[in-house]
Amino acid sequence: MTSPVVTASDRSAPASPGAPGSVPRLRAPRRRHSADKPRRSVLLTVLTSLVLLYSLVPLIWLAISATKTQEGLSRSFGLWFDGDFALWDNITETFTYNDGVFTRWLLNTLLYVGLGAGGATFLAVLGGYALAKFDFPGRRAVFAVVIGAVAVPGTALAVPTFLMFSKMGLTNTPWAVIIPSLISPFGLYLMWVFATEAIPAELMEAARIDGAGEVRTFFQVALPLLAPGIVTVLLFTMVATWNNYFLPLVMLKDPDWYPLTLGLNSWNAQAATAGGEAVFNLVVTGSLITILPLIAAFLLLQKYWQSGLAAGSVKE
Repeated sequence: MTSPVVTASDRSAPASPGAPGSVPRLRAPRRRHSADKPRRSVLLTVLTSLVLLYSLVPLIWLAISATKTQEGLSRSFGLWFDGDFALWDNITETFTYNDGVFTRWLLNTLLYVGLGAGGATFLAVLGGYALAKFDFPGRRAVFAVVIGAVAVPGTALAVPTFLMFSKMGLTNTPWAVIIPSLISPFGLYLMWVFATEAIPAELMEAARIDGAGEVRTFFQVALPLLAPGIVTVLLFTMVATWNNYFLPLVMLKDPDWYPLTLGLNSWNAQAATAGGEAVFNLVVTGSLITILPLIAAFLLLQKYWQSGLAAGSVKE
């Protein structure tokens, strides 16, 4: 049998798409987007802009309104300045109004955050480290309890906590706010997950072989590796304690122990009481002063917070 002779003209002639034996033309490869030139999405840009606008408009309104007098709040547009720039007068009056009670509320809030959020972070670090690196009976049961506690809202526990603290005689004291703030199931779970990935078992074993005890291993080996997670939990617990409103509302009656959230609400409610003085300009200015420490904390600890959230997302 003789094979057909293929001439040069046959090789050079293009085959028709429908001809039998023709090689289908491959689709052009898709353009790959490198890290330097990421893919752009108009929809994502629009959604991000809307979220940014939703977040910034209240802050802009708060900053502008803090520059107005009591009369200026009602006669001017909310997102534009009034004729009188009264920011410094409002700040001075906020700290001196009603015998300077705003300063006491600020110190109370710092006390609750320092002991409550700081203690909650410390307990979450200890508990998360122990649950991640030690095996003991009942570990799965503890995991189930922690997950269940995360799902329970704090407001659902406020009334039972009040009844328990009233039997102990701790209501209307700072301990009624500090002690419940020490428990942070979400912080414990977050530290548990972070410690599992952040601390290699080989490093702990090497420290034990070198003669380090468990306490020294924790403070000198594990704690530096847990720094991003600690900062992340600290930010979450600090914001939760700083903005806590319902628990102090249930526990406290004495205005001298109010935090900023409860104190500013009492100023806001004065206008609705008989013979009460409307001080909405002080409420707005006090609210602006209240959020400044939180903004500063997030800006100063931003890099630790971002690295803490991203820890464990990439498997090496």
